[in-house]
Amino acid sequence: MGDAQAEDRWVVLGKIGSTFGVQGWVRITSYTDPPENILEYDRWHLRRAGQWEAVEVEAGRMTAKGVLAKLVGIETPEEARLQTGIEIGILRSELPPTAPGEYYWSDLEGLEALTPSGESLGRLDHFRSSPGGDIAVVKGAREHWIPFVKERIVEVDLDAGRIVFDWGVDWLDD
Repeated sequence: MGDAQAEDRWVVLGKIGSTFGVQGWVRITSYTDPPENILEYDRWHLRRAGQWEAVEVEAGRMTAKGVLAKLVGIETPEEARLQTGIEIGILRSELPPTAPGEYYWSDLEGLEALTPSGESLGRLDHFRSSPGGDIAVVKGAREHWIPFVKERIVEVDLDAGRIVFDWGVDWLDD
């Protein structure tokens, strides 16, 4: 997979939740860490009917109830309600560069997951957040839920399309 292809794919940062107030504000379910980082982007793309459409973020703020945003052109609760459930994304190339040894989850999804001895666990399908920490969900002959912590990650090789976990093919997930 060439860099240009990797740079030009869509990365979902969150989705629009319920309306907030009377001026067209919406609650945002943010997948960024920390959640308010989604507000660092002045322009989002919303996926409507399978197409990505650019929208300007007029204002945003972090509150005790979570992330709130006001999008340009959405002025009433009725207009805001029509946005509920729509995914928010940006191009991979718009994300800030990562530090050495840091990765975006979207860069790791789809990689072949291997044991240290080279046995295939399957493909890294997606990540889940849990109260105990993040989990890498690998789907192969069976599904593995692997704690996504540095002690379990042996090697990441994006060029070769693989990630090596300190994990066995026959281990039962806790």
